[in-house]
Amino acid sequence: MHDIQTTDDIALLINRFYSKVVKDPVIQHFFTQVVYFSWDTHIPIMISFWDSILLGAGTYKGQPMDKHFALHKLSAMEHHHFERWLQLWETTVLELYTGPVATDAIARAHSIARIMELKMQAGGISFKL
Repeated sequence: MHDIQTTDDIALLINRFYSKVVKDPVIQHFFTQVVYFSWDTHIPIMISFWDSILLGAGTYKGQPMDKHFALHKLSAMEHHHFERWLQLWETTVLELYTGPVATDAIARAHSIARIMELKMQAGGISFKL
């Protein structure tokens, strides 16, 4: 195994992760029933997001919290949903990669999930970090 080094590595991670998400009984409904979105659009956005965070690509230009607040209004994202998302993410990262960037991918996901969960619990109060 090697560390996450390229956009192709990120793409493999994202594709493998979402292949698990859509089958998961705890969180799949957010991705398959609550809202409709194009996987052909969503996957490249997620690759860009993580490529920018982990490898400094600078290609992601978006407001992820806005979309998640809207989703939360349709179907509440609760603590166990965040925990399951993290479990799937961490398992997928560790199946594919080892090294400092892989470790950072897990740490960043935990930070993102915690911030997002706190904002959802606060009723959608938006603040910049």
